[in-house]
Amino acid sequence: MKTNDSVLHIGLVGLGNRGQELLKLALLGRDNVKIACVCDVYEDRVQAAVDLIEQMDGYRPLGVTSYEQMLIQKPDAVVIATPWETHIPFAIAAMKANIPVGCEVGGATSLDECWQLVHTYEETHTPCMLLENCCFGQDELMVLHMVRQGLFGEVVHCEGGYRHDLREEICFGEENRHYRLRHYKNRSGENYPTHELGPIAKVLRINRGNRMVSLTSTASCARGLNAYAKEKRGEHDLLATYPFAQGDVVTTVIRCAHGETITLTLDTTLPRPYSRGFHVQGTKGMYEEANRSVFLPDSGIPYEFHNASEYRERFDHPMWKRFVKDGVRGGHGGMDGLVFDAFFAALQQGKPMPIDVYDMAAWMSITPLSEQSIACGSMPVAIPDFTSGAWCSRGEEEEWAYSLTQGKE
Repeated sequence: MKTNDSVLHIGLVGLGNRGQELLKLALLGRDNVKIACVCDVYEDRVQAAVDLIEQMDGYRPLGVTSYEQMLIQKPDAVVIATPWETHIPFAIAAMKANIPVGCEVGGATSLDECWQLVHTYEETHTPCMLLENCCFGQDELMVLHMVRQGLFGEVVHCEGGYRHDLREEICFGEENRHYRLRHYKNRSGENYPTHELGPIAKVLRINRGNRMVSLTSTASCARGLNAYAKEKRGEHDLLATYPFAQGDVVTTVIRCAHGETITLTLDTTLPRPYSRGFHVQGTKGMYEEANRSVFLPDSGIPYEFHNASEYRERFDHPMWKRFVKDGVRGGHGGMDGLVFDAFFAALQQGKPMPIDVYDMAAWMSITPLSEQSIACGSMPVAIPDFTSGAWCSRGEEEEWAYSLTQGKE
């Protein structure tokens, strides 16, 4: 593994909206990282990325149009920002080539590929991290810090989701070469589960003394995309009457081994403001993202905190205290910068990945499981134990600068 003073030579595959955003806001301008190779099936995207890197960092990386060509270059790690259905196959291919992986988020296409991911890691021991940036959000880490201090008592229920108006992105998917359109045409499920399941799983110690055991999913009818397409593309456009499979709102309820419940909401095809709906409720109090409020009735702390600096100063996670001191950078309010700080630091210092392959498999499996539940009339579906029983005995993560665990000072 790389030493602290070495430069990581990274391969980036996937140069659509997310890949370009990562380059601009999270990857370029780092002293310890060099983009050695960029890859996309579209030549114009490759050329644009090469030009951007030269403009921002002063060198031209290799540009290729096949993932196999990238792996042949043997970069120190690959970052995967491709369509959802390629995430796990690409991660597996990299691990088999002994190349560490940082993988962007999205749901799996099948349980089988989740198991393949785990088995490949166990055979190769090649590091693999799911780049779930919301686990590194300032509010999410603050709440995790408060939970570990016992301020909410025993946590019994959490909520979260992905509530984001994506109608334009989906309905103009052909023009923009965006993969979401084909998924919404053909699949119905919780297709983007790791916002906010990731932070919730860390709060509930999933895979480390706890696990998710079953779920039910229910999808509403699909009307939002047809209405949007009719308005924006015309009533005779194919999408105005297309029988989209994806329901407008999908509600998934997960039960955990110790009785805790999690409610996830996917809401991306109706008009609405952005929200991840982060909610943590315990026997002594709760946090509610809707109005950014804390309720701790026995502590004397007022209900509202909004932007009151005294509460942020008191409860901010140590990771974010350091981040603010050093200078917040990266997209999504700094989350993108921090998740890559964690990934690169783990590689260079030989530390465990803060979001490991067992987390990745468990969280991403919610997508095919929710599809199964919806297809069977919202029937309960068992969630596999990707640790094969080790969740009972796995302790807390090793405590280091970027671990999502106790949050010690």
